[in-house]
Amino acid sequence: MQQNDSVPGPADAESDASLHPAVVAEVYDEFVHLVRYLIAGERAHSGALTFTQHSLLGYIARNPGCRATDVSDAFGVNRSTVSRQLRTCVDAGWVAAEPGPTRLGHPLNLTDRGRTVLEDTVARRHDDVRAGLAGWNQDELDRFVHLLRRFRHGVDTAPAATTDPNDGDARA
Repeated sequence: MQQNDSVPGPADAESDASLHPAVVAEVYDEFVHLVRYLIAGERAHSGALTFTQHSLLGYIARNPGCRATDVSDAFGVNRSTVSRQLRTCVDAGWVAAEPGPTRLGHPLNLTDRGRTVLEDTVARRHDDVRAGLAGWNQDELDRFVHLLRRFRHGVDTAPAATTDPNDGDARA
């Protein structure tokens, strides 16, 4: 697949002024529907992770031994929010909080069960995306990826070196 991550240049800025509010609203609505489907649509599957659980397990899988404070910093949420979500994952048997100094927080690792449920959820999400792309030719796929990246670069205000804490969802 083509890996062109170029960001829109000055010529593209001229067309920005012509974006009709109805077009912007239509694009926004499509993204809302897509995000809702990818987040809530998973719940139709028995045993599927919620989006929050998926994000949390994915982060821990990519950062074994991380602590709740690391998760809190990575996702930009309060530590108490992370603790509530972690409690659910620990109670479900997906995450093990290893022994460690309480003041630093306990190192977190996925259990075998946690790895399995994360892998199953990722596989189902990939199946959903694959179904949506069925019948597309390679040029359409390359163009779609390019346009998605271009859009993301246009709305992403984080420095380029910052990794989105959710970027590993596809890799679990």
